[in-house]
Amino acid sequence: MKEYTRTDLALEKKTSSKDGTIAELCREERVGEAMISEIALKKEGAEDRYVTVSRERLWDADGTDFDELTTLIALEIRKIARRVSGKEPNTDFGVLIAGLGNSEITADAIGPLTVKNLTVTRHLREFEPSLYTKLGTCEISAFAPGVLGQTGIETAELILGAVQNSKPDIVIAVDALAARSCERLASIVQISDAGISPGSGIGNTRRAITEESLGVPVISIGVPTVVNSSTLVYDALEKAGIEKIDKDLESVLETGRSFFVTPKESDVITKHISALLAESISKAFSAI
Repeated sequence: MKEYTRTDLALEKKTSSKDGTIAELCREERVGEAMISEIALKKEGAEDRYVTVSRERLWDADGTDFDELTTLIALEIRKIARRVSGKEPNTDFGVLIAGLGNSEITADAIGPLTVKNLTVTRHLREFEPSLYTKLGTCEISAFAPGVLGQTGIETAELILGAVQNSKPDIVIAVDALAARSCERLASIVQISDAGISPGSGIGNTRRAITEESLGVPVISIGVPTVVNSSTLVYDALEKAGIEKIDKDLESVLETGRSFFVTPKESDVITKHISALLAESISKAFSAI
């Protein structure tokens, strides 16, 4: 049976796929209610690292749980930022955050809403230097570039323009992701040094946002919010031991590739996850 799976999550990548990519688990540890996993995806001598912080119902975290979870995610972001840039994040360190996605589609609005929840500081360094020093944060700038259908411009081109003007040490791209498993929806924060191809999880791949395309290291941060409908059917058939399907069902699966499922609490999830990511990023680039 043809495989109808689509995912942005390194945790769901097969150990060895058809394109020669090998997934290797490098680290796994439990911290409170969260599980941290670090995975290396290796292909043709290159290696990309993915850190996932998993916790059931991420959007339910509040109070002390929220504080502990955001601190945990912040530490992982900071570690990767230090490694890819070769610098210590401090008041001389510049970060450009790009909130990817369409703010008018609930399941795709995590990036733009994360940016909305951030406190930017780049302008303070120039216009209020004493306040900037007192805050003790990195030089943070942020924007939501929208999507190609809204602007007519590739997202990567807009981010490149922002990079050329703000000259950050790193770029952080925040986006909603696609998962293979419903259980992982809104239950994982994935942080990667591999950059990102916007829309790849839903088969609408745009120009890649990477160190090669921007000239500075790119860290992607994402949370899965949708599952391809054909993937759900495929997994059910696989679990039932059905290996061969007739042409009619094959046609249904092909059609279902363009449909996506999101949790019924999607609006609540988007609101709370964006606040969680914004707080994590803020902590990562200030004194923790």
